[in-house]
Amino acid sequence: MTPEAGSAARKRATRAMDGAMILLILLLVVQIWLLMASVESWLAGHRGVALPAAIISGVLFCGCVGLVMLAHRAGRTARTPGAGGVTPPR
Repeated sequence: MTPEAGSAARKRATRAMDGAMILLILLLVVQIWLLMASVESWLAGHRGVALPAAIISGVLFCGCVGLVMLAHRAGRTARTPGAGGVTPPR
């Protein structure tokens, strides 16, 4: 493997981590908005909103956990010598 191939693998891993972090931030903003809207509805007396909001929040949480795992795996692949077709320099 040439050094250019290792550099390309690191660039791909960096792009994957950047994309995962952007999606993670977006999901967390939506989750905070959902929390604010559901608490406001709850305080207004609309009790039927709590369960669907909790379910959707759980789905968003699972998406966030999946993105964190993806970013961790991409970072580990970029750092590990010999992984992903990248050989250590001699």
